[in-house]
Amino acid sequence: MTHGMEVGMAGEEFACAYLVDKGFQIVKRNERVPGGELDIVAYAPDKTLVFVEVKTVRSDNILGIGPEDEMSAAKLKKFRNAAYLYANGNTKLIHNDRGWRLDVIALTKRGNSFFATQYENV
Repeated sequence: MTHGMEVGMAGEEFACAYLVDKGFQIVKRNERVPGGELDIVAYAPDKTLVFVEVKTVRSDNILGIGPEDEMSAAKLKKFRNAAYLYANGNTKLIHNDRGWRLDVIALTKRGNSFFATQYENV
């Protein structure tokens, strides 16, 4: 496993704990669907089904690219399509009055710490 993969996995672990601390209930992780993968599927405190994409970068990356920069238009389209396929195949998970949404958690790793920003309804 590469160092980048280890950072990404640690970022996803942190993102799950971050969401749980905010009152989310994790439903699935690393859920594969045709054409993609959903990092985290969770219920928000208000019972909205939330699909979460986690983007993690190290603060020492030489390009100075932030985690938000990693969410290109193509990646966002792939994320939307994966969520749509999952939602349509798992309608029992969606509360009719709440629906579902897409969130991105942008993480920067500095040493052993993560700094998070959550973007809701992207």
